[in-house]
Amino acid sequence: MTVRVIPYLVMDGNANEAIEFYKEALEAEVMYKQTFGEGPDNPEYPLPEEAKNRIMHATVKVGENQLMFSDTFPGQNHQTGNQVTICLSTSDPEKSKKFYDALKQDGEVTMPLQETFFSPAYGSVIDKFGVHFQIYTEGQH
Repeated sequence: MTVRVIPYLVMDGNANEAIEFYKEALEAEVMYKQTFGEGPDNPEYPLPEEAKNRIMHATVKVGENQLMFSDTFPGQNHQTGNQVTICLSTSDPEKSKKFYDALKQDGEVTMPLQETFFSPAYGSVIDKFGVHFQIYTEGQH
């Protein structure tokens, strides 16, 4: 089982520009990049046109480390200070649940831990100190 702590940068529509900047400035290598428009369709929630080219998720490698990126969804709150989160990435769903349950104590759940199309267990919380965490479980579900 692995556990990694990865800085996660949330941008307001300019994640692709930031990725290109870090490619040049930090010699970063893009490992993965997907826009909201490239994600699966959900007929119950049609994707607004202005969201289609925004980055849903990207991972870049800088040296031996990773940075992750996404854009906010159009209309979602974004302010300086909450654009950097910490992604706890693990290969064990039980470990993800343990981290999630511990971090949400006296904190705020921003997304319940749940199965998604990209993770068997994903959720996000703001802990009691105001630190934003994403809990990501690697692997297929």
